[in-house]
Amino acid sequence: MILVVTTTSNRYETSFGFKEEEVFTALDEHGFSDKKEEVKRWYDGFSFGNKKDIYNPWSIINFLKTGEFAAYWADSSSNGLINSLVQKGSPYIKIMMETLLQGGKIETTIDEQVVFSELDYSEDAVWSLMLASGYLKVISAEPLLGNRRKARRYNLALTNLEIQFMFENMILRWFSPAKMETNEFVKALINGDVEAMNNYMNDVALKTFSSFDTGKHMSEKKAPENFFHGFVLGLMVDQTEHYIINSNRESGYGRYDIMLEPVDKNNAEYPAIIIEFKVINKHKEDSLEETVQAALKQIEEKKYDIELIKRGVKKENIRHYGFAFRGREVLIG
Repeated sequence: MILVVTTTSNRYETSFGFKEEEVFTALDEHGFSDKKEEVKRWYDGFSFGNKKDIYNPWSIINFLKTGEFAAYWADSSSNGLINSLVQKGSPYIKIMMETLLQGGKIETTIDEQVVFSELDYSEDAVWSLMLASGYLKVISAEPLLGNRRKARRYNLALTNLEIQFMFENMILRWFSPAKMETNEFVKALINGDVEAMNNYMNDVALKTFSSFDTGKHMSEKKAPENFFHGFVLGLMVDQTEHYIINSNRESGYGRYDIMLEPVDKNNAEYPAIIIEFKVINKHKEDSLEETVQAALKQIEEKKYDIELIKRGVKKENIRHYGFAFRGREVLIG
């Protein structure tokens, strides 16, 4: 009889890594007693069953050899499947990844009996795979009543700093063939250079996005809007030093698409930014220019600025952008 033991099982819960007391003893023996808290931030966080504070042996062994903090395990493992699922996933997945990368928690259903054939069809499957692979840790969990497959609802977070760096680098590599251009887009967004933003986005759309990319599992109307929403969030992932990045949250009388709140409210070099995405409505609009104006009008009418102003951002230091779409054609204003 074959018994499948998962990461949430109590069987062998101390057999898959070093316990904290073992790690701290090794640090003392190697002269790293003053590094315990930092080692914990980098390499702790794995849990098996009810046992917390399990450390990755490969990372600990390498740290003891070098004394340097680095993504040892992440660099040694193949993350191709997870990379593909996140990169090709819906804006919902990308937004949840952004929450994780900012140190937040996500709530999702985990099915430990998920099979590979379901990975392309179940958005929750990617989180099940990431939990099983050690990239996520359980904060809390509760069973789903009436679920025959014993699926549970989990609060999850990235396991540790090593994993966070791995995913940040993974996302940056998506755009590495055009890294300079990516940086130029972000610079144009911050500086208000609409012409440069349009040139970049239309060039990337023409070269990179297929109709399959922008329409997978979505309605024709919402597909481009949702896809570019996730894409722009991906471009902004390395701006967390300067911005608090929020998406689809309530402000004023509605829900904005993307809001970039400057960390330093008094630094005019980093203005607050509100972005609204809209697909052209053929019944109301004759051109993308009209769709851009509809997006900007929505920002004004819904008073999306209110949340930023309450947090100390000056009205004159808030920029509005409307992104309009027709298939793979984009217009920003």
